[in-house]
Amino acid sequence: MYSINEVAAMCDVTAHTLRFYDKEGLLPFVGRNGAGNRIFSERDLGIVKFICCLKNTGMPIKEIKKYIEMAMAGEETAETRRDMILEHRKEVLRQIDELKKSLTILDLKVAFYDSYKDGFHGEY
Repeated sequence: MYSINEVAAMCDVTAHTLRFYDKEGLLPFVGRNGAGNRIFSERDLGIVKFICCLKNTGMPIKEIKKYIEMAMAGEETAETRRDMILEHRKEVLRQIDELKKSLTILDLKVAFYDSYKDGFHGEY
């Protein structure tokens, strides 16, 4: 079992973020100990890591909550959850493509600046 601070460190988020996720309904599976503190199992840790992955790749909290609610409902929602993840994956690939295009533009700008030996001449 893990404490909220241990899970926060392993997921590279703050304990405050995990408390926020809990308040938003993203962690209904997390138990509490006798003192009322959140305790996370190994399985919980995996789910939290997945939630962080979804959040880090731009899925809105509302959609993550919908996914978690379906997961808590059980097997009958597996196909819908799979479709949700596939749609999100498409969006992540689109974002990667846009970032690659932006990186190319940035690289061209760096090459432009690197080509000047006498300083810059009004270029933006």
